[in-house]
Amino acid sequence: MNSLVPSEILNLVEYEKVRDARRRQIVELKKARRVSVGRYLTFVFENRATVWFQIQEMVRAERIVDETKMAEEVGVYNALLPHPGELSATLMIEIADPAEIKPVLDKLLGIDTRDYVTMTVGPHVIVGDFEAGHSDEERGKLSAVHFVRFTLPLEARERFGTSEVALVVEHPNARARTVLSHETKRSLLEDLA
Repeated sequence: MNSLVPSEILNLVEYEKVRDARRRQIVELKKARRVSVGRYLTFVFENRATVWFQIQEMVRAERIVDETKMAEEVGVYNALLPHPGELSATLMIEIADPAEIKPVLDKLLGIDTRDYVTMTVGPHVIVGDFEAGHSDEERGKLSAVHFVRFTLPLEARERFGTSEVALVVEHPNARARTVLSHETKRSLLEDLA
């Protein structure tokens, strides 16, 4: 997947003109790319459109007009794009009750540092590769947002459209499995193409 370039990012005035329509498109796109696994974990698979929208919203929220700062945002967010043969996702630990936030995060400590999160494609098991820096087991700290990549071997990519595909969590304190819908697989196949 090609990286975004700063020239693709609209200035604040131009973005406001198209924001409502683009937001509706992204909401619709993300319906197929959002996968809940268990009670607290939600994966949102990223692509150029979702990352472009995140950059635009950051530029809007922070009122960024300096081209250098805009280019920095593009560089940071490009890291979310999948590389060839990969799927990448933002993993959110969603906890509605404020009183449960710390206890749940404490229970899930280490989820990003071992082979607890996998994707299965038929017989293939692909271990999620998490971006470092979102947890500190020694201090008992876990972020509620993570970035994870699944690098699919060629055989798994070839079988992706016809095999059962699932996201699996096998953490000692959270075990769950969600089979991806046909709509989700169809959307993710575009990333693998």
